[in-house]
Amino acid sequence: MTLLGTFLKPMHREGWRFLLPAIAVTAAAMLLWQPLGWLCLLITVWIYYFFRDPKRTIPVEPTVILSPADGVVSLIEKAVPPEELEIGTELLTRVSVFMSVFNCHVNRAPIAGELMEMVYRPGKFVSASLDKASSDNERNSLVFKLADGRQLIVVQIAGLVARRIVPFVKVGDHLQAGQRFGLIRFGSRLDVYLPPGVAPLVGIGQTMIAGESVIADLGNGQPITVRRE
Repeated sequence: MTLLGTFLKPMHREGWRFLLPAIAVTAAAMLLWQPLGWLCLLITVWIYYFFRDPKRTIPVEPTVILSPADGVVSLIEKAVPPEELEIGTELLTRVSVFMSVFNCHVNRAPIAGELMEMVYRPGKFVSASLDKASSDNERNSLVFKLADGRQLIVVQIAGLVARRIVPFVKVGDHLQAGQRFGLIRFGSRLDVYLPPGVAPLVGIGQTMIAGESVIADLGNGQPITVRRE
């Protein structure tokens, strides 16, 4: 990787609707008053940085469950899946990954499978780092059917600043591990509900990389090989 490539990352197309107006405003501000222009430039760079979509090195073992988001593991606990999915009240292990406004916000499929259900529910916008965000905030719940018939639940949760969950997929789609499935604008959280009997391999405070970091393994924990995008 070149030095330039270290700092300049591909940007997701969703970001252009924000970046282009920001560039125009920055240019006008520079002409009117340079201090304001520099401030606008910083905001413009941050918008580009927020919507970055870097390539990832994705584990290819079919049994590993990957982090769907960049960020930090904020909670690991037993919880009931979102009620709107209507899949029962069994307690499952929930691993929450909190994304700050500085993280990449493109979400990736944690494992290969068919998207069986996707349910959006409006809600509040309390800080996504709080436990009650899982039950109170705007969210989009996805249910993946795995190759062995089990289900994996992933929930996109809007945060204090986030105001829009953007899905890239639809029910019936077959996703590969690490495939992009959505984005949440400006700070948020992803919850992963592991299948019964599956234990997390991560701890609270651990840094996650979407599509790369392994949070659990359905199999026997054999050495992991990878594929690069």
